[in-house]
Parts: sequence; C-alpha cells; structure tokens
Amino acid sequence: MKAIWNGKVLAESNDTVVVENNHYFPADSINKEYFSGSDTHTVCPWKGQASYYTVEVDGKSNPDAAWYYPETSHAAKPIEGYVAFWRGVEVVE
Repeated sequence: MKAIWNGKVLAESNDTVVVENNHYFPADSINKEYFSGSDTHTVCPWKGQASYYTVEVDGKSNPDAAWYYPETSHAAKPIEGYVAFWRGVEVVE
C-alpha cells in the first residue's frame, strides 16, 4: 500500500493494518521528511488519544492529514504507533 499526496509517496508498506476502513502504516514506513508535528489531539472511545502530523510537500501544507495513536487501549494494540491518513491523501495498492 502507498499513501500519496501532492504527487509524493508519504508512506509505503506491505504490512498495513486495516481498522475502520483506514490503512494504518508502520511508523518506519513513512517518509519523515514530509511530516511535522501538530498540537491537535482527538480521543476515540475504544482506541485512545490520537496525535496528528501536518504533511508538507513542495511548499504545500496539509494540516493534520495524518494521525497515530502513541499509546492505545488494549483493544487497539495492533495499530499502536501506526500512521493513518485522510484529508485528500490517497491510499492505493
């Protein structure tokens, strides 16, 4: 699977985990050069507190386009630390 935005591959992995129709990519599969931290946090009742990344490619910014759970509930352990995408990021095979 690949996560693509603004013509660049943000992440690529054969080991994504699908939860609620989102592909979660292992942390070591993201191209860190395109990611910067965000102060945004949300809470999922069964996964825990999510943190976000802003994606930046060729001078364009996509705020909070990626999220991850640094620490999950017991039920969501398979995606702990994994990164998922939205806000126009295409996830394709």
